[in-house]
Amino acid sequence: MQAAPPPLPRSPATLTSPAARLLPLVVAGAGVGFLSLMDAFMKDAALATGAYTATVLRSMIGAAIIAPFWFWQRMGWPARAVFKLHLERGVVSAFMALSFFYALTKLPLAEAIAISFIAPLIALYLARVLLGEVIRPKAILASILGFVGTLVIVGGRIGTGEFDEQTALGLVSLLFSALLYAYNFIVIRRQSQLAGPLEIATFHSGIGGLVLLLFAPFLGTFPVTEALVPIAAAGALTVMGAMAIAWAYARAEAQALVPIEYSGFLWASLLGWAFFREEVTLPTLAGTLLIVTGCWIAARKGR
Repeated sequence: MQAAPPPLPRSPATLTSPAARLLPLVVAGAGVGFLSLMDAFMKDAALATGAYTATVLRSMIGAAIIAPFWFWQRMGWPARAVFKLHLERGVVSAFMALSFFYALTKLPLAEAIAISFIAPLIALYLARVLLGEVIRPKAILASILGFVGTLVIVGGRIGTGEFDEQTALGLVSLLFSALLYAYNFIVIRRQSQLAGPLEIATFHSGIGGLVLLLFAPFLGTFPVTEALVPIAAAGALTVMGAMAIAWAYARAEAQALVPIEYSGFLWASLLGWAFFREEVTLPTLAGTLLIVTGCWIAARKGR
């Protein structure tokens, strides 16, 4: 679960033909696919060597891939105020990623992705508290739909007798990650006004990895050999997905691209079956529809 870099200024020159207007949608879809595949590799690695070790190594590999491009730009060290934002987001993202990948070891991939979609709805209320934004009536309706959708997914597990202690741990961890992900949106909004995507991506991965390293004496394990390839792939896919989405947001309006984010559920369903033979249940489909509908209502602009 990796937050996309903030959108860049839109470039009208890239929107002069139907093909050019379609290309950002295709690239954004590819970016979502890269990040969904990253989640599958991370679940595989976390099951093999532990969520903590896999998360730390993914962050460090991602930073090692993206940092040379930031250095090549020669933009200099960020100002103190900007670095504080990088530090804040790095800390939040570290625990956000760790709790999410831990949840993946307890829940099916599609189910976890579906519940994580409530993060934008939580962000609405955080924006009210932290940024003073007014919550519109349709946003309240959207959050209710998202909450009901989550209850439908959880209720489906209870109804089939599959709700046990491990499932409960996974759900608590996932909801904690979604809360941090929602706060992450608030930080990104401030961060995007002061730094570019390469700088943000570099510090995001680097600081996140260093923060998690502090817990190595307590949580660290030596990575098993079979987990190294999935972790390396996840690190590369994180960078590819983040940059693809940043490129797309630089060339198309957010309202056109946001719905593509929800294709992540389709990717997760396919990859969950291909990697782990996980079946998508009817309650998961119904709950996902409610959550996505809520997000769609919240994202729509008024006339």
